[in-house]
Amino acid sequence: MESQQTHKAHRPAQSGAKAEKKKASKGKGKEKQHGFNEKAFAPKSGRRAERQGRRTAERDQTRLHVPLVDRTPDDQPPPVIVAIVGPPGVGKTTLMKSLIRRYTKQTLNHIQGPVTVVSGKKKRITFIECNNDLNSMIDVGKIADLVLLMIDGSYGFEMETFEFLNILQSHGFPKVIGVLTHLDLIKKAATLKATKKALKKRFWTEIYQGAKLFYLSGVLNGRYPDAEILNLSRFISVMKFRPLVFRNTHPYMLADRFEDLTPREEVRKSKGKCDRTVTVYGYLRGTNYRYGTKVHVPGVGDLEVNSVQILGDPCPLPDAESEKRRKLSEKKKLLIHAPMSDVGGVIYDKDAVYINVPGNFTKGGMENPGEGEQMVLDLQDVNSTLEDQVAKSQIRLFGTSSQPLSVEAGPSTSQSRSESVGSDEEDGLSDEEDEDAYSGEEEEELDSDEDVLSDGEFDDDEDEADGGDRGRSAPRNVRRNMGSLPKERQRGDVDFADSDSDLGGEDDDDDDRGHSQRFVRFDGEEVVDVAGDDDVDEDVSEEEDVPRWKANLSDKARAAFENSARTRRRRDWVKLIYNSTASPEAILRQDGGAESSAQGTSMDDDFFTVADRVAPKAEEELDQTKEPVNPDELQKWEDEELLDSIRHFFITGSSQQAADVDENGEPYEDTMGDEGSQGEGEEDEDGEGEDSKSSLNKDAAALAAKKAELKRKFDEQYDEPDATKNDFYTEAKEAMARQQQLNRSEFEGVDPEARALVEGYRPGTYVRMELTNVPAEMVEHFDPSYPIVVGGLLPAEERFGYVQVRIKRHRWFAKTLKTNDPLIFSLGWRRFQTVPIYSLDDHSIRMRMLKYTPEHMHCYATFYGPAALPNTGFCAFTALGRDVPGFRVSATGVVLDIDRSTRIVKKLKLTGVPFKIFKNTAFIKDMFSSALEVAKFEGANIRTVSGIRGQVKKALPKPDGAFRAAFEDKILMSDIVFLRAWYSIQPRKFYNPVTSLLLSDKEKWQGMRLTGQVRREQGVKTPTNINSVYKPVERPPRRFNPLRVPKKLQAALPYASKPKVMKPQHRQTYMQKRAVVLEPEEKKALALMQQVRALRKDKVARRREKQEERRSVHRKKVEEEEAKKSEKEKEKRKEYMRAAGQKSKRDADAMEGGRSSKRRKT
Repeated sequence: MESQQTHKAHRPAQSGAKAEKKKASKGKGKEKQHGFNEKAFAPKSGRRAERQGRRTAERDQTRLHVPLVDRTPDDQPPPVIVAIVGPPGVGKTTLMKSLIRRYTKQTLNHIQGPVTVVSGKKKRITFIECNNDLNSMIDVGKIADLVLLMIDGSYGFEMETFEFLNILQSHGFPKVIGVLTHLDLIKKAATLKATKKALKKRFWTEIYQGAKLFYLSGVLNGRYPDAEILNLSRFISVMKFRPLVFRNTHPYMLADRFEDLTPREEVRKSKGKCDRTVTVYGYLRGTNYRYGTKVHVPGVGDLEVNSVQILGDPCPLPDAESEKRRKLSEKKKLLIHAPMSDVGGVIYDKDAVYINVPGNFTKGGMENPGEGEQMVLDLQDVNSTLEDQVAKSQIRLFGTSSQPLSVEAGPSTSQSRSESVGSDEEDGLSDEEDEDAYSGEEEEELDSDEDVLSDGEFDDDEDEADGGDRGRSAPRNVRRNMGSLPKERQRGDVDFADSDSDLGGEDDDDDDRGHSQRFVRFDGEEVVDVAGDDDVDEDVSEEEDVPRWKANLSDKARAAFENSARTRRRRDWVKLIYNSTASPEAILRQDGGAESSAQGTSMDDDFFTVADRVAPKAEEELDQTKEPVNPDELQKWEDEELLDSIRHFFITGSSQQAADVDENGEPYEDTMGDEGSQGEGEEDEDGEGEDSKSSLNKDAAALAAKKAELKRKFDEQYDEPDATKNDFYTEAKEAMARQQQLNRSEFEGVDPEARALVEGYRPGTYVRMELTNVPAEMVEHFDPSYPIVVGGLLPAEERFGYVQVRIKRHRWFAKTLKTNDPLIFSLGWRRFQTVPIYSLDDHSIRMRMLKYTPEHMHCYATFYGPAALPNTGFCAFTALGRDVPGFRVSATGVVLDIDRSTRIVKKLKLTGVPFKIFKNTAFIKDMFSSALEVAKFEGANIRTVSGIRGQVKKALPKPDGAFRAAFEDKILMSDIVFLRAWYSIQPRKFYNPVTSLLLSDKEKWQGMRLTGQVRREQGVKTPTNINSVYKPVERPPRRFNPLRVPKKLQAALPYASKPKVMKPQHRQTYMQKRAVVLEPEEKKALALMQQVRALRKDKVARRREKQEERRSVHRKKVEEEEAKKSEKEKEKRKEYMRAAGQKSKRDADAMEGGRSSKRRKT
């Protein structure tokens, strides 16, 4: 057997890095010896060379796209959304498990909601499975970056696949990869090859020529083969995505976690019917989200955002320090973020977190519990919350203090900072031992929290001056336990000692050094002398003479620190403007109020007065465009030498220095240097020469840079014309790159919170978004298998109005669309039902209403709904249920305009009859009902059925609505007169959002129905109108009078035109009344002819009898053959009907049995 085994011959690589390396090593010293000879294959004719070059240029241009600005940040891009879409039973869940297993080496048994994994050093992927529901398909099609379109190879394309592709075409068409499954059910190789070829051809027809199609053969151990999944995952990992226009202008978020924050008491009181406050978590995508704008959750409606909070990335990318290798480490591959799935036994519900402990778990049944089991046991033993434990904890400033510090804290008025700062303050009350156990990252977070607190203390001071709730009344820096301090003191540390000498010689000159003192240093600058509690005898009665400086020492220390902090504080204008509830006047008056409060709370003795190193400014420098001018600074401009040194910069300068400028009017560098050196020598005596020298040097450097730039442009344009020859595509990309670099440098080094307030929350940030006034049904009927998309709305999209679109009925939709029939639109983030009116542009004169959509062409539609930006694509449906037969996408189109001024007009035809006729004038009735209507239509053109044109003149007094009309000819009493008019109409203001996420059965949403559907469902017959019933038309025959031409006119006419009327003849003519007499010879000849005729007649009769006999025999024979033939036909028909009945029975059984009993190709 081994001798018969054959091995494949080694085939060296023809392309790639290895092949190029071999070619380079072989070709050293003999370059182009065996290479491609360009001269040998040059075209002979110049025309052919020109055509070949033009074709090459066109082929290069077809690869280029319109350059779009990608607003996704390069440093922390959001995860790529990969949606797995397909009909039921095609293997979506199996593919998702296999891909997650490939990336994370973890097997998820129950997948719900999005799953985020790390696929590379700079790329993350969010997998989401799309249900076989039209609403889910619409939502997923709007947010997916890549679609894995799964097709049952043994069955073929299904209707849902084509519907989803048409939805994608309307909403931007992201990248699509086809995945063929169930190919192992096709046994024959020839059939498998033909099936692959046919499906690939059809897939390319729908997507584009060359679209990628993967084949998955079968399932092994509940997953697809690892090699096939590896190929698919590699292709996914290297894909590049082009930004879509709609997503590039709208922020959006795919929620991967959902929580209900509504107080339980409100839910109980309202029996679960109150509006809820929920939070959704996810990565921001698209463009920056600005706080304060509304969001739309498809299936729920427009919602208000109460707060947005930036959270730590739950699935972070590996940083450069930890990932210095080329490949991703195994540790980073294990990162997976799937809150709604069972990752690690932890499942996040809408209002709780469940920890799954496998096996039988009892509290006392474990001897040596592990770390995870011990955590669960500790959680079960907890009787009070962390907030209660912090409230009960006691902190003493000194070891000898008799009572712990107590702070009367009220609720904070700043709601925007309540969550972020408040939680940080609670975390900051830990002991020093806990701080030592913190990691470096947590210490940095604490420092940033302290900065936030110090910057935001102004709100508390302002509230204190106003007498309202003031929140924290003392800084938390003092409340730390100072058991051991590091040598390098941080801001907010407190230094204390038992004597003056312990702190050095800073306070040696104090008057009260003889007393027992302790010194407290606040913020590392001011030193406050505080007495210890051991110096105060608590048993001393009130009558004893106690020094006043010993009374209320803690209050005096706190007040002194607050006053000093107010005077030293540097204001953060961004936080005061965007993150404060105070009015502008209160912000500007802050320092004055602080000084007054400080003076009011000062004590008689200055023992606790903190001496400022910098005296406070006498004036408050307001935030104004024109800064206050110091007169002392303006005196230097009175120096004539300084003025002369800059006089040549102005066009009114002296002509003496005209020689010192070049041809462009700019000073030479040498001249500038001489003047600067002269000014320096002359002004050193006054002490102002350095300032003028620096300013002149700056101007000289700027002018030199400008001249160098102009020279470079000149050289590029004239010396090297090919160097600057960039096409439009390259120039546009370079301009966008420069703009992005400018934006990046503008916000470099800015605080993330301040940056979010100015430019919004950036894409790629993991945020927690709190939504208010959410319907209770969303929480009650929450299903994690349906995606929750939070789409940001632009300010223009929040208003409603009349929207004009260009629409076309889909070629696969069976019915014609009718005006004023309800239609479900998927436009922008929204899905809603409205009533459109179809119209056509009638030669740019008017918009004429159409009753039905035209066949195979576009028309206009106008409806009432939310505004959308022009060129926004949409698709429309008549119904969203799965039980709708046929293709459900009824129309597609694009938005043209919002609130367009052109009116839609409807053709109106008014008819009337004449009741009195004069020569060219007639009185018409039954067209109008009053003289007022006639006055509106005076001068209108009218027409008879026979084509005689006329005009409306004046109304008649009797009867009402009659009028006088003039015609171009005399009309008849039988003529019908009609008037063609145009009646202006407006669409109905009907807007019904599709609230599918509020239902328990998300697929049973039903909007407004047609009248015929309601009657059919309720069994009501259609009422008949007697006047609308078709009746047989009975028209009596009309009798027309003969044409009478006057005799005078007849005489004047030529002969050819004269009427030639002949009277009937009453008398017989000669030929009629003459007698015929035969001669004897004529009589004999006539008798002979009669005899011959009689013989022939008898002969023909006998011949016909013989023929009838023969025909009767033949007819009997044919009837016998027909009888036999009919019997055979009857037997064949019975056999065919028997086979057809068996086939229909099998089909019915297959439909009842589901997809499992599909007829498979073999």
